[in-house]
Amino acid sequence: MTRRKWLPFSPWHLVLMPTALLFVLPLVHMVLTSFMTKREINRFPPTLVPSGLHLDGYRQLFAQSHILLWLGNTVLVSAVSVVSHLVLCSAAGYGFARLRFAGRGVAFVAVIATVMIPTQLLMIPTYLMFARLGIVDTLAAAFVPWLASAFGIFLMRQFFLNLPVELEEAARIDGCGVLRTFVSIVLPLARPALATLAVFTLLSSWNDLLWPLVAISDDHRYTLQVGLASFHGMRRTEWSQLMAGNVVATMPLIVAFLVAQKRFIATMTFSGLKG
Repeated sequence: MTRRKWLPFSPWHLVLMPTALLFVLPLVHMVLTSFMTKREINRFPPTLVPSGLHLDGYRQLFAQSHILLWLGNTVLVSAVSVVSHLVLCSAAGYGFARLRFAGRGVAFVAVIATVMIPTQLLMIPTYLMFARLGIVDTLAAAFVPWLASAFGIFLMRQFFLNLPVELEEAARIDGCGVLRTFVSIVLPLARPALATLAVFTLLSSWNDLLWPLVAISDDHRYTLQVGLASFHGMRRTEWSQLMAGNVVATMPLIVAFLVAQKRFIATMTFSGLKG
């Protein structure tokens, strides 16, 4: 009662608000820098607020690069990655959570153990395999590694384990098979988990730089991150274009997170995942 009398909010907000401000400041600085001129960007001491809304960086970005093509490539790669994750990881997670088969525990441990393998160790064998399949330097090389993940399987399995088994048993008494029970009963209840998995997959596939940089060399097939990395030069970096490109690359992710925010929080609360 004393806390409510003196503070209209939780005392934790006194810690969370400054922390949130630390995370927001780089984003605000990036947006402001995208509207600066080259002279303002290179000035010392640094300029924090532009003198006006200069659009030179955006004009050069759209005129001198394939930013729209890169954006389309990234949207395609991310869309395929999200859809395949929702289908494959939910099916695998449900199998590990509900179906009983020989070696289920060993298979699940083997899947989770792949998380401990560094990505760098897999690049050379993956590149050689993709080269034999003939998909190097294509968009397929960018989204095939994102078709499923051990984290997605683990997330969906944990969510399915917390669902009441009685709902599925009632569906089977009514004559539903395993597949129909999964599609008609389980998946509608798993919307929060699916939304969370979609957000994680979107963030990872959208921001992936290292593997597309290795597998794709044609600038017409670049994703956004690879295209933006090309603005860095050994002698000069086009900071105004780079900041404008970062704004274009970041805004869709912010919109996607705001749309799925409620379901994301619901999944973290329901499944007990932390960190």
